Amino acid sequence: MTTQEDSRQLQACLPGLRRYARALAGAAHADDLVQDTVERAWRKFDQWQRGGEMRPWLFSIMHNLHVDQLRRPGLTLQELDDDTLLPAPERAPGQAIAIGEMDAALARLPLGQREVILLVALEQMPYEQVASTLGIPVGTVMSRLSRGRERLRELLDGRPAGSHGVPTLKVVK
Repeated sequence: MTTQEDSRQLQACLPGLRRYARALAGAAHADDLVQDTVERAWRKFDQWQRGGEMRPWLFSIMHNLHVDQLRRPGLTLQELDDDTLLPAPERAPGQAIAIGEMDAALARLPLGQREVILLVALEQMPYEQVASTLGIPVGTVMSRLSRGRERLRELLDGRPAGSHGVPTLKVVK
């Protein structure tokens, strides 16, 4: 059973959920992801521990829904790794980064790095909440954040992966 306070807390989280959904799933699918998240939260409200923060719980639901959607058969996904080089948009040195350019660079990051960057930078969640939301250790959050930020710099500067002077690690099978 939900109360008016529960409803107010959920409504206060909607702008953040919308931002994260837009960045995670794209503008075309963001509203559906938010709606699915809210619908699932209402259905499973008895699983939320009252007195705790609702925001990480809602972002966990959104994360799990998004991952489930990616795993559904019929979606054509192209796997990218840190060594995949895609063409960078042209821009003059010192030119401000356009929002579209940042969005395109974020979309080229591996999902794990993109999720962590969005939750830390966009939603300003502490590392512990990000770890709880994504179900990963705090050390993994920090590692993904570091690697994701460096890869973003490379993409926005038009540099190939690993060109920052530090040798990249190769997986040997």
